[in-house]
Amino acid sequence: MRVLAAGSLRPVWPALMAHFPEPVESCFAPAGLLRERIEAGEYCDLFASASDEHPNKLLGDGRARSVVPFATNILCLTVRSDLPEPDDDWHSLLTRPSLRIATSTPGADPSGDYAQALFSRMGKAGEAVRQRAQPLVGGRDSAPIPAGKLAAEWIIQQDQADIFIGYASYRAALSQIAGLSVMTIPAAWNPVAHYACAVITPQAERLAAFLGSEQAKTLLRKAGFGC
Repeated sequence: MRVLAAGSLRPVWPALMAHFPEPVESCFAPAGLLRERIEAGEYCDLFASASDEHPNKLLGDGRARSVVPFATNILCLTVRSDLPEPDDDWHSLLTRPSLRIATSTPGADPSGDYAQALFSRMGKAGEAVRQRAQPLVGGRDSAPIPAGKLAAEWIIQQDQADIFIGYASYRAALSQIAGLSVMTIPAAWNPVAHYACAVITPQAERLAAFLGSEQAKTLLRKAGFGC
């Protein structure tokens, strides 16, 4: 069975597949780009996306048999540890004009789309933040992140930005990296990422059912996802 999966699933995927009794070949990339590859004719049995928008488009176009939701995620800020003042929070950091902000690439990567939704929820202040934010990863022409590095880690350590807006499922790993701090975005402002898989072939229905099982949900929660 061949799976195309959102890059944010890469850390938890081995644990999930260790409990699935069939061999699975997996390829990871930004979900928007994966959807385009499927539309261009690339074969897969199942497409696991960080946004239900992409599987539902395949379903609407007749390229998928069904769409099955299986997880959620939210956003957080990763920031250089020497930058926050004692009274700073996520909002004060994002709206500080001197700080450079990086996101993933909207359209190509749902993480970038969710960052744009965050800016919209911030109202007028968010429009100014939107103008400053740079899409440095997850695009067609983005520089690759070195193996073993997280996007937020690499972007900040390479001094390409001071703040990275990304998925909270990476929070535990990022919190262990010297020089980085992770800040929570309150639920009232934080867009929820709805993960869903597009079942492309009949044999993928078994994997989709597993991803929706309590066993898989337990593993996903342990990895920082919601279910």
